[in-house]
Amino acid sequence: MVSGIGFSSDDDEGLAIEYLYSIGMNHARRGMPKDAIFYFDKVLLIEPSHTRALFNKANALGKLGKYEEAILLYDSILKTTPAHSESLLNKGLAFHYLGRYDEAISCYDAITALEPRNASAFYQTACTKALQKKQSESLKALERAILLDQQFATKAGKDADFSDLHGDPRFQALVS
Repeated sequence: MVSGIGFSSDDDEGLAIEYLYSIGMNHARRGMPKDAIFYFDKVLLIEPSHTRALFNKANALGKLGKYEEAILLYDSILKTTPAHSESLLNKGLAFHYLGRYDEAISCYDAITALEPRNASAFYQTACTKALQKKQSESLKALERAILLDQQFATKAGKDADFSDLHGDPRFQALVS
């Protein structure tokens, strides 16, 4: 029995886990991260290694600005699944928001080593390099992201991370 819920079989427990997880996801989609975390925690009480609950709890913590806690959860996923690129990307974003740019770049580099065509990792590298005032490196990564996925040209034109590059003709050529 977990949290006052009695299960008559493994099937019932599996159904309860998925039910609680889906409620958590519904709260997350509606922009209610605290409520989502409540349900993800219920799932994790029953199945502590539930990767999707760990991942989405980490995302919800990120929405609340609790980046250090989110990083710990991403790390727990990466211990068992080192190639979990979504965890690597979001861990990198958490480091980015904490101003720990070198650690963010390490996460993005790990993704591109596994997935050389991951446009999101190149885009986030470009954002972080721009904030580090490494314009040439930022533009190179941005160009790669845009070559892989044209949507990043539009996104970059509006992204505050590139504010120092808006007047650069090389940047303008990429986003126009």
